Amino acid sequence: MLITRNITSLIILPMIMFSFSQCSSQKKLQETAPVKLNKAYCQTWVAGARGGGSGINIFIPVETAPDKKIVLDSVYFRGRSAKLETKPQNDTLYIGRFLTKVNEKYDLVMSSDPKQEYGNKRPEDTEKIPFELKMNECVVSYTEGKKTKYFKIDEVEEKAAIPPPMARKQ
Repeated sequence: MLITRNITSLIILPMIMFSFSQCSSQKKLQETAPVKLNKAYCQTWVAGARGGGSGINIFIPVETAPDKKIVLDSVYFRGRSAKLETKPQNDTLYIGRFLTKVNEKYDLVMSSDPKQEYGNKRPEDTEKIPFELKMNECVVSYTEGKKTKYFKIDEVEEKAAIPPPMARKQ
């Protein structure tokens, strides 16, 4: 009886400790952003040439460049994530670039002979982001010192698509 009790407690105790450790790995959103934000917006684009690609860019303007100890790192938006970047001439505008498959060139071989289909690429799995977001919401990850933190932007405005080069204006 005593041995069974000890074995049971040795099995149950690690399971309880493991279940609590999963709680701490969840991403916690900060109440406020570490920088003063202007209105975030997104814009879709399509290359002018067939097979040239397409995507959506998200723009996160800040009023002043953040401290050296705060680095805006990446953005989670519409089920995907992207690294944030700035341009040298404007360090107060952060841009996340997401490529889409709308205007991508596919070299897909369809044949009754499986050997001819050998070189076809497998469709890529969609990544799973750690946040539940609406279509007009995003989460920005940033580092403060050595800690990674997150904040949410509730209203991302969708601006008109960038027309492809060489397209006639209507």
